[in-house]
Amino acid sequence: MLLGAEELITTMMMKNLFSLKKSAKPVDYSTGEGTVVSGVVYKSVNGAEIKIGKNCLIEGTITTYTASSKINIGNNVFVGKGTLIGSAENISIGDNVLISFDCLIQDSDTHSLDAKDRENDLVSWRKGEKDWSKIIMKSITIESNAWIGAKSIILKGVRIGKNAIVGAGSVVTKNVEDDTVVGGNPATLIKRLK
Repeated sequence: MLLGAEELITTMMMKNLFSLKKSAKPVDYSTGEGTVVSGVVYKSVNGAEIKIGKNCLIEGTITTYTASSKINIGNNVFVGKGTLIGSAENISIGDNVLISFDCLIQDSDTHSLDAKDRENDLVSWRKGEKDWSKIIMKSITIESNAWIGAKSIILKGVRIGKNAIVGAGSVVTKNVEDDTVVGGNPATLIKRLK
């Protein structure tokens, strides 16, 4: 069976990220009581901070890219298989959040917008010498009780409000208000829940 473009890109990206795991530093992260991590948690460099609260189920991949990266996950959070949460700066996830399968949550572009800066990006990244100073980074916040539908993409600088729902396959480029449902590419308001 032939894969569609989206599935092919996701498959290739995940294979590349898992190959990075081999060169990743030993992972020190904290988890609360009752949390199960059956997915992958790793850091590209030491110094980054990963905290996972109580009673979470992490089936996806959680990774940091810089020494100053922070990922803070609240209590009772689900992260589905195939999902990648990647931080170069800061990603904060509240309590009781559901993040479905095959989602991408990234707080940076991971590469410079300038082609000249990208020329040696792969080589420097593989050597652990990537220069993050020319890459745009903006924190992501996902508030408590949010639900992120399967195959959604949450881009840098976005805040997902309390009790908000992001429909499956959405690309979120702007803040999502509390108690709303958004969907599409780019995600737009579908309805208010209150």
